[in-house]
Amino acid sequence: MSLSYEFRDDSLLELALTHSSTRRGEDNERLEFLGDAVLDLVIVEALYADEARYAEGPMTEMKSAVVSRRSLAEAASELGLHTRAHLGQGLKAETLPRSVLANLYEAVLGAVYLDAGLEAARSFVQETLSGELKRARERPRAHNPKQTLQIYTQRLYGTPPEYVLIEDRGSAHARAFLVAAEFGGERYAAAWGRTLKEAEQWAAHEALLVVDPTPGEDD
Repeated sequence: MSLSYEFRDDSLLELALTHSSTRRGEDNERLEFLGDAVLDLVIVEALYADEARYAEGPMTEMKSAVVSRRSLAEAASELGLHTRAHLGQGLKAETLPRSVLANLYEAVLGAVYLDAGLEAARSFVQETLSGELKRARERPRAHNPKQTLQIYTQRLYGTPPEYVLIEDRGSAHARAFLVAAEFGGERYAAAWGRTLKEAEQWAAHEALLVVDPTPGEDD
């Protein structure tokens, strides 16, 4: 797959491909922030319009799968964004971390949105993430992500995952908790919840998006 969209303003694409490590002055971080918001809207809109009429929980789970660092990094690689990116000396195109690749995708999406509007951005997402969206719709929903993750970590490491409270906000009647799962010497993407239990469930879900365990399969 190549970047089929043709920019009317080429400077937007150049900015989207300019990583902060270049220290050139302006970089792609603002475009990445915009692209992240546009991506959430496009994916949720697609899921909302689905004939299956998903409830909020399954919609959130499917959206998380589609916009995960893994899926966006794969899309960025397929588009060859790493070969066109402007990087600082500490980064090499051949070995870019998932986070950098995913950020490049979001920045380019933000640039498409500024260049031609929401419909162009929607077409870009549909073209580049249609397979991921299809897999998310077909993937069985995990009824208990914490239990699934615990089985996985017990099998691999002999211990359950740890859940680390990163941040909490709000008053006693409107709290929100940010929690991340840790196991195998790694901390995985954090997730918010309205209770600690809910945040831990979503943190487990985020970790499962990366490790993707298959029940009964030997590692």
